[in-house]
Amino acid sequence: MLTTDVAVVGAGPAGTAAAIALARHGLRTTVLDKATFPRDKTCGDGITTLAIRELESLGFSPASVPSWTEVHRLWLSSPSRRTWTFDLPEGVGTYAAVAPRLELDAALVDLARAAGAEVLEGRAVTGATEHPDRVVLEVDGGEAEDVHARYVIGADGMWSPLRKHLGVARPGYLGEWHAFRAYVSDVHPRAGRDFFIWFEPDLLPGYVWSFPLPGRRANVGFGIQRGGRWTVADMRWLWPEILARPHIRSVLGPAATIEGTHRAWPIPAAVDEQIPTTRRALFVGDAIAAADVMTGEGIGQALLTGRWAADAIAAAGPTNPEVAVERYRRTLAHDLVPDHRMAALLERALAHRKGARTAIALAGTSDWTRRNFARWLFEDYPRGILLTPGRIRCDTFTRPGGFRTP
Repeated sequence: MLTTDVAVVGAGPAGTAAAIALARHGLRTTVLDKATFPRDKTCGDGITTLAIRELESLGFSPASVPSWTEVHRLWLSSPSRRTWTFDLPEGVGTYAAVAPRLELDAALVDLARAAGAEVLEGRAVTGATEHPDRVVLEVDGGEAEDVHARYVIGADGMWSPLRKHLGVARPGYLGEWHAFRAYVSDVHPRAGRDFFIWFEPDLLPGYVWSFPLPGRRANVGFGIQRGGRWTVADMRWLWPEILARPHIRSVLGPAATIEGTHRAWPIPAAVDEQIPTTRRALFVGDAIAAADVMTGEGIGQALLTGRWAADAIAAAGPTNPEVAVERYRRTLAHDLVPDHRMAALLERALAHRKGARTAIALAGTSDWTRRNFARWLFEDYPRGILLTPGRIRCDTFTRPGGFRTP
């Protein structure tokens, strides 16, 4: 039997953020993941300002990710094929980057260990029961033994096994979006330097992206909304047709070559509909469907909810689980749910050609709108800040980026 203050199930960004924060609060923390690291995770690999600020607060160093790529310019194409450029501030820190999850997640696992958390790889949680004073996890793999913890944080993804074991899974849930990506080599120098997003008329409110990586490589993919024109099964044959579209091919370049096989994954973006806690379990990241419903971005939300859960547990102490879960629920309701609802409203506008064209044109009206739209798109300030003006700070619209050198 292994005893710990907090068991974290899942060692992705949400779980490692929670583990780092917990260990720094002085709590015995055990992280369990069925995978061994480094392991790939299908993702667009984009790192928003929100994620960058959270990573910086954890003590993360971009130097720990060999392929970390800082990005300063976004090219955004409307359904009418008109393209706008949006520049992020330069010389005042990082506002956007790209980091392959193979490298990013492994670096976060190392950081969690360095902070004092125990990380057990290759350990699958096969059962969980809540008791008045603890949660007991059944663990398979390695030197399997039960784990007894005062709290458990569920960071084990959209189809969280922990949710199922504790009886709070959402039957039949498939997510709001489905995405499809591949790595591409020998791209045009522009595609190896800048972000590109194409709002294709037949994919709305979905889009195609190209995110740069070192060595003239890029993460290229597209996302569709479930229940729209296309089904998940359509994505396989849509992929080569999308890559062949002249305006996309011209950016990627004639020598662009797909590396290996494509990968697809669902994106959960329904934080306002999920059960966030049980008596002693707090769910974070994809396990609470925290991704941005407008863009599908989830790394920043994973890091943020992981930290919030850790802070709630640390503030409540081992014998007050009702205080921990209430604090966490209140934080979600005040900060993340309004952002989700604002993004959902905007996502509905982007579902139509006219709405998408108008929104992009308005964003490109002036230097000021382009600069601040880029920062808003990359989550430098909350999606729903107008719904919760109490979150506006004096430097909300002027803050420097993350990892700023003195």
